[in-house]
Amino acid sequence: MHFTHEHRELERTTRRIIAEHIDPYLDEWEAEQMFPAHRVMKALGAAGLLGIGKAADYGGMELDFSYEMVFAETLGEVRSSGLTSAIGVQSTMCTPALANHGSDALKREYLAPTIAGDLVGCIGVSEASAGSDVSQIKTWARRDGDDYIINGSKMWITNGVQGDWICLLCNTSQEGGPHKNKSLIIVPLKSPGVSVSRKLDKLVLRASDTAELFFDDVRVPASNRIGEENMGFIYQMEQFQEERMFVAARSMRSMERAIEETIEYAGQRQVFGGTILSNQVVYHKLAEMQTEIQALRSLLYRAIEQYMDGQDIAQLASMAKYYAGKLSMKIPNECLQFWGGQGVMNENWISRAYRDLRQTAIGGGANEIMLEVIAKTMGIHPGKRA
Repeated sequence: MHFTHEHRELERTTRRIIAEHIDPYLDEWEAEQMFPAHRVMKALGAAGLLGIGKAADYGGMELDFSYEMVFAETLGEVRSSGLTSAIGVQSTMCTPALANHGSDALKREYLAPTIAGDLVGCIGVSEASAGSDVSQIKTWARRDGDDYIINGSKMWITNGVQGDWICLLCNTSQEGGPHKNKSLIIVPLKSPGVSVSRKLDKLVLRASDTAELFFDDVRVPASNRIGEENMGFIYQMEQFQEERMFVAARSMRSMERAIEETIEYAGQRQVFGGTILSNQVVYHKLAEMQTEIQALRSLLYRAIEQYMDGQDIAQLASMAKYYAGKLSMKIPNECLQFWGGQGVMNENWISRAYRDLRQTAIGGGANEIMLEVIAKTMGIHPGKRA
């Protein structure tokens, strides 16, 4: 990617918002296992950071996707992946289908205030029995005149406790098979019949509120459907591409920060007459990990360029997400080892990085699912050869 002055200005704006509105409160929010979503989203929205690639008619900046990825990569500097995951849901995961396929009325009611930070959005795909296999979701929306009546549940919903609306994937037909019987529907979370069963207690991403949601005869207008009926699976697969690139971009800077702070610590810590960093096994490992991050960055930037050119990036986006997940299991683990006993103390950010980055290999498509997608695009998956 070619970075312009405008890219760098966006990066500086993002850093300013982080410094003023996020960094001073992170430890408090981690301890409370909740950050004030509306307050933070409003600060980001006022700076234009929640609608970078969205149409100006709805409050966006209409910049190309490379700017969204600069934003995502800069968010990786935040010492809380829980908070940046929630921001990513708002900016890149619950809004692409709405922006690309929603009606003007629906975009004015939900997209515009979400870009402004006045509403907090969620994406509702996963269920307790249908995480990686999206085609097997059970939530059902039955047509009743001009409305849908929705029943079912969703699991692991980021922003689910504080959110105002959810982009809900649900079944809308008994015909067409699991890839042609689903729709995306906007559901206000204050609707009668919507309930937060519980706020989930997580090992990772502790500053974000993650919920299990239930829908019991929830009635919403059919006009809340995004695009065509039974096209929801396709629309969601499109959204996943942007989500996976966001996750890869955000993780790169977080992993680099883990390396940087490990270098600083290892360069000061004295053992056996020298610093930890003076040991070849240590500086070689750190050099190797930095090389791997740069390889991920090159892969991701190539995917971004092809995405902006309108090419099919299912393979490259899945490769970038897979490699980010793989490195996120390796790099924080290796770095923490060089911290010794200090590495397992919660007062040191490396322990949080070790927990939070582990989620990269699971959320937004587990590593194993990414390999399935890659194998299919290579034509070597058994299902493709049959």
